[in-house]
Amino acid sequence: MTASRVTIGDVARHAEVSTSAVSKVLRNAYGVSPAMRTRVLAAIKELGYRPHGAARALRGHTSTLGVLLPDLRNPFFPDLIDGIAEELGDTCYQVVISQAGRDPAGESRAVHALIDQSVGGVVLVAPLSPPADLEVIAKAVPVVVLGRDDRSPHYDAVFGDEEVGAGLVVEHLAGLGHRRIAHLADAAWHGSGRGEPATPPDPRAHAYERAMARLGLGAYADIVRTSYTEEGGRAGVGELLRRPEPPTAVFAGADLVAIGALGALREAGLDVPGDVSVAGYDNSWLAGLAHISLTSVDQPGLTMGRTAARLLLERIGGRTASARISITPTLVTRRTTAAAPPPGHNPDAANFNVTEI
Repeated sequence: MTASRVTIGDVARHAEVSTSAVSKVLRNAYGVSPAMRTRVLAAIKELGYRPHGAARALRGHTSTLGVLLPDLRNPFFPDLIDGIAEELGDTCYQVVISQAGRDPAGESRAVHALIDQSVGGVVLVAPLSPPADLEVIAKAVPVVVLGRDDRSPHYDAVFGDEEVGAGLVVEHLAGLGHRRIAHLADAAWHGSGRGEPATPPDPRAHAYERAMARLGLGAYADIVRTSYTEEGGRAGVGELLRRPEPPTAVFAGADLVAIGALGALREAGLDVPGDVSVAGYDNSWLAGLAHISLTSVDQPGLTMGRTAARLLLERIGGRTASARISITPTLVTRRTTAAAPPPGHNPDAANFNVTEI
């Protein structure tokens, strides 16, 4: 029997289950028993069954799920995609990736383009839209938000614990004797519409401020808002170096930003970590490269992606109760952080001109 001739009824008879049971397994519907799933998947493999995409679309089903990313350059995002793909490995679903851009209007267009393609559900990575807008989207298609601590009865959320992550960095740097610890924050959060009571405008920056205050360093808190790009890291450091008293440590809100910061500091003639320590966030593959060796907060992207995909499949399968899952980060220390320079150590940076942020 060739794969093109195998039907869902053939699979059901071979597995000795109903066609509705096969359909539930194909959709990874919520509540399918492990034994049923194993039996049906074995029958699918033995018969070489492949769902017919056009027929599924006519029945109101789809074999694609959308993933919306803010951009395609952040080295942390491939870990999320890998996790999502791994979780979907034994299902009929494939991932369609779309780029949202860095403004709510562009994000809205991208989301609705995915919905127009009849995706079965959407994972929104660090979306800019306020919860009220996301709830409207969730009424049209199952939604999981990845990277934001939202509370909504209509969609699920998977996020890293920002309080723990930012606290780990600040405590590490303070423990090394640093006081002037600056933070490079994501400018996209500022004025994006996220500033509703249940959603702080920038949870990572707020967590940094609280950690500084908790350690008695609130007076030294210094935030520069920049783009979450390598260029943004360079520009942010350019602004920090123009301070009357530049920081002795920089906490970048993403590894890609930290890479730009490292380049800018070295171009300015400053030693890392002798003059300035630098830490990032996400512990992406870039951070572990031998010639970079960046201290970074480890968010397990693979786990976060798998969790988001699992929740989305459950939503598609019929679960209506809201789920919020927090992932606890850890800190990986490497060669870009060291003891603070002694008091009075204030090396002159070379001329460093960056005007755009």
